[in-house]
Amino acid sequence: MEKANIISIAKSTLEIEISELEKLKNRLDEDFVRAVEIIHSAQGKLIVVGIGKSAHVGNKIVATLNSTGTPSQFLHASEAIHGDLGVIQKQDIVLCISQSGNSPEIVNLVPYLKDYSSALIGMTGNKNSKLAEFSDIILNTHVDLEACPNKLAPTSSTTLQMALGDALAVSLMEINDFRANDFAKFHPGGSLGKNLISKVNDFLSSQKPQVTENDTIKDVIISISSSRHGITVVTNEDEIIGVITDGDLRRMLMKGDDISKVLAKDIMSARPKTIERTALAKDAMKILKENNIGQLVVTENGKYFGIIDLHKLLDEGIN
Repeated sequence: MEKANIISIAKSTLEIEISELEKLKNRLDEDFVRAVEIIHSAQGKLIVVGIGKSAHVGNKIVATLNSTGTPSQFLHASEAIHGDLGVIQKQDIVLCISQSGNSPEIVNLVPYLKDYSSALIGMTGNKNSKLAEFSDIILNTHVDLEACPNKLAPTSSTTLQMALGDALAVSLMEINDFRANDFAKFHPGGSLGKNLISKVNDFLSSQKPQVTENDTIKDVIISISSSRHGITVVTNEDEIIGVITDGDLRRMLMKGDDISKVLAKDIMSARPKTIERTALAKDAMKILKENNIGQLVVTENGKYFGIIDLHKLLDEGIN
């Protein structure tokens, strides 16, 4: 098949699904509002039920809801009628996803979902289905056209289910005032969470290179060499007055001047960039990138506390 034909097929698929999404957006009504409100006010958790492709969508919706502050659990329709119904408590809300609303497992299950929960929300493309009949609220995912060339495989319909699940999650986030710091609490192991909650203090170097303003060039060289950071901080009783980098030393030596009487204060760069140890690590990374520097001086209450290194932050996934 020609490359152009492949691109044409892909564009056609996306155009069909975009069209169906537009229709879904335009028919959002009070039922969606009621669904959000009833989930928000629930005393229990949200149980999401599905089978087939809808089960895969349901699992993703549950993952999104859990990570954004709405406690949720997935229940597979075929397992539910063989003992797993016990996961549903009377205070729970059930969201059952089935495009046809009439698959045998769903038909057998919906009376129990209705009885065992405080409310049943049906996400279906068939308002005349058994699922719709038993549902307290219907979220309509009807599609005129599946993107599948045979018009059989769930494509447009699963896209609508996924998008509507996202719309529920984001609406609930807004109602719950769920912010970046809340998000980070549920993502401590990933790069998202690390960037949101990690502090400068978490990545401090174990070394603290330091000289005084009246130290000799020999002292400066020893300090820079021992720290392996290519920098030393010039202080006066822990008050930061400047920094000296290995680049400063090279530039001084290239001048060819007599360095025997040169002191740290003679070649230091005054007023270096600093950051407090309690600041977010991502803010340190921002300063490093904006100023094109490899190290940043860390302070505690304005006094010298240590060094944080660009490469250390990059290795830890801070960006």
